[in-house]
Amino acid sequence: MAIATRGLTKRFDGVAAVDGVDLEVPAGSVYGFLGPNGSGKTTTIRMLLGLIDPTAGTWELLGHSMPAHAQDALTRVGALIEGPAFYPWLSGRDNLARLDAAGPDGQRGTRPARIEAALTRVGLTAAAGKKYRAYSLGMRQRLGLAAALLRTRQLLVLDEPTNGMDPQGTREIRNLVAELASEGTTVFLSSHLLAEVEQICTHAGVMSEGRLLTQGTLTELRSEGGSRLRVEVDDPVAAGPVLARLGLGDIETEGDIVTAKLDGQPPEVCNRDLVQAGIGVRALSVERPSLEDLFVSLTGEGFDVAR
Repeated sequence: MAIATRGLTKRFDGVAAVDGVDLEVPAGSVYGFLGPNGSGKTTTIRMLLGLIDPTAGTWELLGHSMPAHAQDALTRVGALIEGPAFYPWLSGRDNLARLDAAGPDGQRGTRPARIEAALTRVGLTAAAGKKYRAYSLGMRQRLGLAAALLRTRQLLVLDEPTNGMDPQGTREIRNLVAELASEGTTVFLSSHLLAEVEQICTHAGVMSEGRLLTQGTLTELRSEGGSRLRVEVDDPVAAGPVLARLGLGDIETEGDIVTAKLDGQPPEVCNRDLVQAGIGVRALSVERPSLEDLFVSLTGEGFDVAR
């Protein structure tokens, strides 16, 4: 596992901001860490990186027990957490040079090439000479990403990386994450933008009020919400009992459309039994829940709720 936690907990004044979280982030995955603002995502990330101490629990990064082996693990971890901090009077390029000079292994000879490569990757080459104070929020996020990419990383931890970016910038970051994953980097991506996460993540976990409600592959998570069969027939009254005999539940009829929860029944079996019963099937499809559907089913809340 790239990240593994057991009972990770953080209390502030007796109130649990993170409550007994057991994360399992497979190496090589793109893991979407999901939840509304205030759900405990950033607090969890800060504990993972050793920025704050947990109240209880244990965790590992890249197979190393933390914080005992932080030096071994964190040199292979890149991170962008909330708003990146840079010197406002220096240019983007000079900020990266100053940051890289503080690295543990020097590498002075390759510094200029690595800086330019990082700037190119995040689309900031044209603005690299501008002072940081003149950067927009989206440009500051890009520079933070460039800083995380100055050296080869096995794990990249990104907290709301598209914050302040326009649609074009969001698309570029999405492509960058996919590129990094294809190179073998594990990406742990905290976000509340479900549509974006669904396009790039292989795994996800859903947080709410400090608790990890569920986690797994996207396929596993979608199956938790329950796929529904949607069939257009010439005799909806007769179709309902046929589907009920197959074990489908929550059967609803509206006009010529009949929907039902599949509960693991193959849709082709449903089609076969309907036709054998003399019912004409005009159209048949399977509606699979989105991550947002899953979140609502788990919490009863819309995903834009701020706590």
